[in-house]
Amino acid sequence: MTIKVGDTIPSVTVFTMKEGEVTPVSTDDLFADKRVAFFGVPGAFTPTCSQQHLPGYVQGADGLKAKKLDSIICMAVNDVFVMDAWGREHEVGDDFLMVADGDAALTKAAGLELDLNGKGLGLRCQRFSMIVENGVVKSINIDPAGTFDKSSCEILLSQA
Repeated sequence: MTIKVGDTIPSVTVFTMKEGEVTPVSTDDLFADKRVAFFGVPGAFTPTCSQQHLPGYVQGADGLKAKKLDSIICMAVNDVFVMDAWGREHEVGDDFLMVADGDAALTKAAGLELDLNGKGLGLRCQRFSMIVENGVVKSINIDPAGTFDKSSCEILLSQA
């Protein structure tokens, strides 16, 4: 079942890069007592994700911060090294937390799987965006596979 408004973010471990070290982090810690802009993409360095989705959030970061959001989290079913490199390429700096869900633990627990087997990409995350307050989903936008219409920064800004 896909996560929806009013649901709590599942409690799993994901990974980030902190000071050059792979760092496991609980989703409980990422979302507790915070108001978060959270978005996911099918894959770092893929065309739409790299040309539109992440750049839109980079450009809109100041607007999100102005909405009193504590953090901006970008997630993909990629390894932590790829997520770190992708963030550096797009110069996300300290505005973003680039989260690797390499085992798809959060993706599966939230019901956000995207099966791209047969296309050489395997199991991925659907393209989505959410506002999460203290671990609870306040708004969610999920794009149908192959589209980028609902999960943009502009739409999430209107919901923050």
